[in-house]
Amino acid sequence: METKKVKANGVALIPFIAFIVLYLGAGIILDRQGVAMAFYQFPAPVAVLCGIILAFIMLKDSLEEKVNTFIKGCGDENIQIMCMIFILAGAFDHVSIASGGRDSFVNLGLTFVPPQFLTAGIFFLCCLMSISIGTSMGTIAALGPIAIALANAAGLNLPLMAAAVISGAMFGDNLGIISDTTIAATRSLGVQMRDKFRMNFTIAVPAAIITIILLLIFGRPETVSPVEIGEFNVVKVIPYAVILIAAIAGVNVFVVLIVGIVLAGIIGLSYGVFEQGLLTLARTTWSGILSMMSVFFTSLFIGGLSALVRKAGGLQFLVDGVQKMIRGPKSAEIGIAGLVIVTDAAVANNTVACIIDGPIAKELAYKYKVDPRRVCSILDIFCCVMQGALPYGAQILLVIGLAGGAIGAVNIIPLLWYQWFLGAFAILSIFVPFANGVMKKDPWDFERQMESSRVKKLMQEGKIS
Repeated sequence: METKKVKANGVALIPFIAFIVLYLGAGIILDRQGVAMAFYQFPAPVAVLCGIILAFIMLKDSLEEKVNTFIKGCGDENIQIMCMIFILAGAFDHVSIASGGRDSFVNLGLTFVPPQFLTAGIFFLCCLMSISIGTSMGTIAALGPIAIALANAAGLNLPLMAAAVISGAMFGDNLGIISDTTIAATRSLGVQMRDKFRMNFTIAVPAAIITIILLLIFGRPETVSPVEIGEFNVVKVIPYAVILIAAIAGVNVFVVLIVGIVLAGIIGLSYGVFEQGLLTLARTTWSGILSMMSVFFTSLFIGGLSALVRKAGGLQFLVDGVQKMIRGPKSAEIGIAGLVIVTDAAVANNTVACIIDGPIAKELAYKYKVDPRRVCSILDIFCCVMQGALPYGAQILLVIGLAGGAIGAVNIIPLLWYQWFLGAFAILSIFVPFANGVMKKDPWDFERQMESSRVKKLMQEGKIS
C-alpha cells in the first residue's frame, strides 16, 4: 500500500469518467438501434485507451513521468498475475470444451435430475459448472440452450428457468477460484483465494439452499413430459473435478490451471478428439488464450490508467468522498458495497468494476481496520449481484437471445431469487458476523499486510523479524 498522502483532485477523475461515459454511451446508442448485445459491441480496451489518451493530455507532470507512471501501473505485480491467470483460465476453458468435458458434465448432471425437478436441477448444475469453470457466460452458453429447450419441452415456466440459469451461473462467477472477478478482487486486496472462497461460501450457500427449495416448490410443472439426455463420459469430467477439489484445497491457482489444461489435453488426445493431435491441441490452447485478450488488455490498461489517476489525486478524491459517509468498520463495508454496485451499473462488467474499485476498497479496509478478506468478499459478492441483474448486462442479454426473444429482462429480474438472497445475506453478515470464522481463527496483521498464521510461519523461517 502507498503510505504517501496524495492531495485529492476531482478533476483527475475525468479520464475515468470519460472511459465510463464512452463505454456506456456507445451501448445505449447501439441498444436503441436494435443491435444485439449492444453494451458489448464497443471494445472495452479501446474505451480505456481513450481515457488514457485524455489522461496524458490533461494531467500534470512531464510526458516522461506520465509514461513511467502508466508503465508502472500496467506492470503492477497484481495486474500481471491477474492477466496471467486470465489467459490460463481461457486456455483451460477451450481445451476442456474441445475434449468433450463440458458436454459430458452437462449430460452427466441431467441424468440424475428427475424431470419434475428440472428447474431446481438446472440451477444446481449451473452452480457446479460455473464454480468449476469460473465463468458465468461460459455456463450460460453451455446450459442455457439446453435449459430453454427442456423448459419448452416439459412445459416449465420459461422466465423462471432463465432466472435459474443466470442465478446458477452467477454462483460460480462469485465463488469460482478461476473466476475473473475472484482473481481481480483477491489480487486487488492482497488476500488468498482460499480464504475469500471460504468467506463467500458461508454467505452464498444459504442463499443457494433457499433458492433450491423455492425452485422445487414453484418450478415444478403440472404435468411431467419425458426429456432426452445426451451421452456422457465420466473420464472427460475429471479435469473439472480436479480443478474444483484442488482450488478448494488451496493449491496455487497457476498449478491448478496448468494441471487442468494438461489433463483435458491428455484426455482429448486419448479419445482422438483433436484431428491433428498435438497440433490441434496447441491451436485450441492458443484460441483459448486469445479469447481472453479483451479482459487481458482491459485489466492492463485500467492498471495504467488507475496509476495515472491515483498519482494525480483522483482516487483520493473518491476515497475522501466515500469516507464522508463512513463512521466505522460496518459503514465502511456498506460504503464499499454501494461503490461497487454503482461502478458495475456504470460499466456493465463485474471484473472491470472490481479492478476499478479494488485500490479504493483496500485503502478503506486499512483505514478502518476491516479485514481485507472480508472486503474482498463484499467487493466480489455485490458486483456479481448487480451484474447478473442488469437488464443490459451480458448474462440477461444472452439468455434472452437464446430464448429467441420469448421473454424479456422484466420477466427475469424479479425471479433472480439467488442473487437477491445473496445480497440480503451479505448485508446481514455485516451486522451479524456469521461469516467471520476465517478472520477469528486467523486474524489479519495490518502492519505486515497478511494473515497472522503466515506472519508466524515467516518468522519461524527467519524471513521476517
